[in-house]
Amino acid sequence: MMNVEQQYIDLFSQTEAMICKHSAEVLNAPRATAFADFERLGFPTRKMEKYKYTDVSKYFEPDFGLNLNRLAIPVNPYEVFKCDVPNMSTSLYFVVNDTFYNRALPTGNLPEGVIFGSLKEVAEQHPELVKKYYGQLADTSKDGVTAFNTAFAQDGVVFYVPKNVVVEKTIQLVNILRADVNFMVNRRVLIILEDGAQARLLICDHAMDNVNFLATQVIEVFAGENAVFDMYELEETHTSTVRISNLYVKQEANSNVLLNGMTLHNGTTRNTTEVLLAGEGAEINLCGMAIADKNQQVDNHTSIDHAVPNCTSNELFKYVLDDQSVGAFAGLVLVRPDAQHTNSQQTNRNLCATRDARMYTQPQLEIYADDVKCSHGATVGQLDEGALFYMRSRGIAEKEARLLLMFAFVNEVIDTIRLEALKDRLHLLVEKRFRGELNRCQGCAICKSVSYTHLRSPRDTERS
Repeated sequence: MMNVEQQYIDLFSQTEAMICKHSAEVLNAPRATAFADFERLGFPTRKMEKYKYTDVSKYFEPDFGLNLNRLAIPVNPYEVFKCDVPNMSTSLYFVVNDTFYNRALPTGNLPEGVIFGSLKEVAEQHPELVKKYYGQLADTSKDGVTAFNTAFAQDGVVFYVPKNVVVEKTIQLVNILRADVNFMVNRRVLIILEDGAQARLLICDHAMDNVNFLATQVIEVFAGENAVFDMYELEETHTSTVRISNLYVKQEANSNVLLNGMTLHNGTTRNTTEVLLAGEGAEINLCGMAIADKNQQVDNHTSIDHAVPNCTSNELFKYVLDDQSVGAFAGLVLVRPDAQHTNSQQTNRNLCATRDARMYTQPQLEIYADDVKCSHGATVGQLDEGALFYMRSRGIAEKEARLLLMFAFVNEVIDTIRLEALKDRLHLLVEKRFRGELNRCQGCAICKSVSYTHLRSPRDTERS
């Protein structure tokens, strides 16, 4: 039987010219190296320590369609997607599958010099800018998914904020998965904040059709000196969606970055976050929340590298697991020998609402400096029976009491959000999720008119 990788090796070999034709030279330049790395590494399996809770390779076995020929999708998401975060004025952009939607764009002007647009187009218009950063953090020699994504990605998003520019308006990017066959997308996001720049980005993932989706995603974030950047990721897909996302962040001196990833509804999610604190005084706040039931799985793997002195990291992840769902968290904080006066705190708290739910947690501290303040802790437990009894004795029904306790449990993660309108909206969405009212995205009704009969799939290479 052919191994999982071979079908994609054959596909790339036969379609490399097509892939490059529909992309930009800057994105094409590292393809050959990335493909060679993928051939050597293959997809991650549970035999690797870093992936021991999620067998990523098995999710690539099915026959997925890929839009390598970049067929246009005849739909205007601005007409059919209604953002449901009231009181939040955002500049709204879309990626449909893995293509930036540029036929209609928001009317509000961004500050002078700020770029938000198609990675392919910006790489053609500003090749030196993109070349300086693209692929610099996402090392294809170390991770098979990053290598695969770099070999196949043709477009994505670039967000560039020049020196000392403040983007007051929150940018919202909606990733829409839409197809009528089992479908794979490979997204790229490149975020560059120069010294003193400030911006906020909200990324929402939605799946429109009840087919099997597989999304790989690589995000690179560069935060210059004194830059301030908030990035919120909100996943609201469905149980037939697999998302594998690798996020790489590099922070210079006195930069402040907040990352908050929230999984409200999904199938299988594997998020890897790697943060390098490269300049003194840098601060990272890394937060995450997962609510899972049925057979859903959420796996977060994080590493924070304190490479220089006087940096701060705060990490908080919380999971609520119901039914037969599975959660995993592995977090490494590395303090290098010269990184004196490091202040680091890592917390992972987990609630298993049933006996069948499973949580695997692996907090790790590696400290090679002696003048530091570092702590880490993890708990896995069930709802507090005493609190439940108290609430029921006050006339609150058991179902409502359980819901209130779970809601209070995840509230701490929502409260890290530095955007009041989004915080309010998340409180409502989480409550709906616990009440079972969030089984599919409510925001959109993408039209079904597009046909995907011409999409390439790895199995096509077997038949041809």
